[in-house]
Amino acid sequence: MIKRSKLFGNKTRVTFCLPKDAPQGDVSVVGTFNDWTPGEHELKARRDGTRTVTLSLDPGHYRFRYLASDGVWLDDEHADAVGPNGSELVL
Repeated sequence: MIKRSKLFGNKTRVTFCLPKDAPQGDVSVVGTFNDWTPGEHELKARRDGTRTVTLSLDPGHYRFRYLASDGVWLDDEHADAVGPNGSELVL
């Protein structure tokens, strides 16, 4: 799931969210906003049973995917679109 909230100026706070145990192990969100670098934006466990990471992003068109520790790639069905190159986010 993706949550968005506008910040002052032109930035948007984007929170990427997955269930605590699906998939198991460490999960990072990777995409055009971080040069597809695994581990740079790792989702952290929260008290409500989810895992999240929050980024402040400029307006633009971003592609992203989730990468689990066992090499499994996941798309986000709540993204603006899902294509052959992953999930898409338009801010």
